[in-house]
This record gives sequence, C-alpha cells and structure tokens, in this order.
Amino acid sequence: MKLRQRDIFLFWAPLAATWLMMATEGPFLAAVIARLADAKFNLAAHGVAYAFGILVEAPVIMLMSASTALVEDATSYRRLRNFANALNVGATAALLVLLLPPVFGLVVREALGLPEAVADLVYRALWFYLPWPAAIGMRRFLQGVLIRSGRTRLVAIGTVIRLISMAGAATLLAVATDLPGAMVGGGALSTGVIVEALVARWMARRDIRELRATPHPPDGGPVLSYRDIVGFYVPLALTSLLGLAVQPMLTFFMGRAAAPVESLAVFPVVNSLGFLFRSLGLAWQDASIALLGREREHLAELRRFSIILGLGSAGALSAIVFTPLAVVWFETISGLTADLSQFAYAAARLTVPVVALSVLLSFERAILMKVRRTRPITVATGIEVTAIAGAFVAGAWGLGWVGVTAAFAAFVVGRIASTGYLAVPVRRSLRAGAGG
Repeated sequence: MKLRQRDIFLFWAPLAATWLMMATEGPFLAAVIARLADAKFNLAAHGVAYAFGILVEAPVIMLMSASTALVEDATSYRRLRNFANALNVGATAALLVLLLPPVFGLVVREALGLPEAVADLVYRALWFYLPWPAAIGMRRFLQGVLIRSGRTRLVAIGTVIRLISMAGAATLLAVATDLPGAMVGGGALSTGVIVEALVARWMARRDIRELRATPHPPDGGPVLSYRDIVGFYVPLALTSLLGLAVQPMLTFFMGRAAAPVESLAVFPVVNSLGFLFRSLGLAWQDASIALLGREREHLAELRRFSIILGLGSAGALSAIVFTPLAVVWFETISGLTADLSQFAYAAARLTVPVVALSVLLSFERAILMKVRRTRPITVATGIEVTAIAGAFVAGAWGLGWVGVTAAFAAFVVGRIASTGYLAVPVRRSLRAGAGG
C-alpha cells in the first residue's frame, strides 16, 4: 500500500512536536538564567555543564531507535530492557567519576582551562544532573516501544508533561531559592526527564503487556540474542559518544580562541535556536525506521518527504536569522545584552545549512538501521567530528575568527563530510535490497 504524504506527516508530526518541545528547553532556560545574577558566568557554566550532561548520556541516546527497530516480542523486549538498564547504570557511574574532585580538576579546570568562577559553577551544577542519564535511557527505550506500536501521539503528550515539569521546577528554583542560574538549569532539566520517564512507563503498559504475550517474532524470524543487540547497538553508542563529544570539544577550543567567555556564553543560546529547527530532522530518523517497510517499499515517498522537510525547516530558520527577527530572538526573547548579541548573529546564520543536512543525515541513518548496518554510521560520525575539529582550528586559530563563529562554521563542514560519506553505503544497501 502506497503511503500518502499526509499519512507520513501525521505519523511524523507528534515526534517532531516532541523534539521541538524538547528544543524549547534550551532557549527557555537560557532566558531564565540570563535574568538571574551573574548571567554571563552562569550562562557559560550552564553550557559547559549541559555539554557534559549530554556526553554522559551518549551510551543511552540511541535506545529509542534501537527499541523501534528491534523490539518485536517478549524475548526482544526483555533482553533490550536488560541491556538498557545496564547502560543506564554505566552512564550514571561515569558522571559520578567525573564529579570526583581530582577527575573534575584534571578534566575541567586543567584540560578545559575554564576561569575559576565558571569551573566552580559547573561542578555544583553537575550534581543536579546525576539522575539525568538513567532517566533519559529509561524513557527513550519506552518511547521506542510506543513508536513501533504507532502511538506517536503519546510520546508527544509525555513531552508536554516533561516541559511543564521542567518549567515549573525552573520557576520555583529561580523564585524561591538563591541558587545560581547554572544550578537552576540543571535541577529543572533533571526534574523534567524524571517525570517524563515515569509517564512513559505508564503510557507503554498496554504495549508491554502485548509484547509479553508474544513469545516469538511475528514474522517467524530468529529470536533476538544479546549478541545481536551488542552488534547492532555498539556502533550506535559509539556514534552518540563521538557526536556528543563535539560540544565539550568545542567548549575546549572556544576557551582558547578569540572572545572565550563571550563565545561560551552565546554558544548555548545560538545552539538552542538551531536545535529548534534541527529537531524536525531528528524526529525524522525514528519515523523513517518505522515507516520504511520490511522491504523498503516506501522509500520513494519518504525520500520526497525528506526533501520537503529539509528545505522547509532551513527556510523557516532563515526567516529569523537573516531578518530583524534575529534581534528580537536574541535580545528580547533570549535576554542577551546588545553586546553579547553581536557575537550571535553570524554564528546563527551558519546553522541554516546544518538544519537541511540534518534531515538528510537522519534519513540515511534510518535506511542503514533498517537493514541493520550500523557500522557506517559510526564511521561517518568519526569523519564529522574530525572535520569539525579541523575546520575549527583553521578558522579560529588559523584565521583568528571569534570562537563561536568558528564553531558553527565547523558544524557545516562536518555535516557535509558525514552525509557525503553515508551516501555510498546507503546506495549499496538499497541496491542489495532491490537485488534481493
């Protein structure tokens, strides 16, 4: 049966709304922190703490895609759940290790070379991130179960509840306590993901009962083993680790480039705006996995939707960053001073091509995950990270660009490199499928 563009949109839209709502967390918290005491230092510390938070969650970030692609019966559900729990424990332990004073001093104070005032705020904020990785791992696994059942609206509802919880916690902490802004941000984020994980477990209870009542794969295929899970997931975990390492890496680089404190303060604000529009493409990965079909029979319809989505999301971002709306966004909404906003404009315009390329990357990854060829995804991410590092060094240290501008220029170069590399294994996988 041919998929209509309307059908694709209705399936994708709740997932896009989920990512879009999550993307509002960054601008909202940046706006809150910008209005509290010592805004410049706390914005910088919040950006660094968040960078480490997403780095330690790297092992669990692909659990949604894995659950969507692999969970079909009682055994696959139970084994992937056990695997997810082990990852959650490991990610939490990694954050605890980072919080050991000697480790933190070596990584943050010495390696990153942050100003002492920023480093102290980062350390205190990271304690609020302690529940973060396990809560994210749990909810992403459960959301994958909901997606594979076609219940994407419930995923969006869960995110609404998360945002309400996050915003309520941020407001309460900002108004009723004297906590610095970086800690307000960390506490609010952790509160939101804990609530969302609990809600996801309640929402998925019916789907879990159905999976437990299905002892064997519906298509009569082989039972999923732990070896299968490791072979499928390890490349994806490495992909996440490499990809999420970019922000800490750029934090390190920006601390040694022109205008370091200004760049560190502006980076999370610009990145949050770009993420609002990149989130539309991120949602496309899991939607494509679910809709592609066992024999990739819906490829043409999904390819067409990808083109529309990529051009549309990039065009919408352009309408902000290339017009006077940029001043409204950065100064009025985000609360940056006029001086700090000057550092944001050029960097924000460089996010436009990244938005379009993110849709392409998600579609390429979805095709490869569907055929369970995840290793090329890891290689592509390694190429992207290497290209980002090289481009930043050339722009910031070679040409003397401001750190935040060099960072977003490097994002463009890296994304072009990764999508270009993946085009080859994707074509091979499609030809192999057609031949089969």
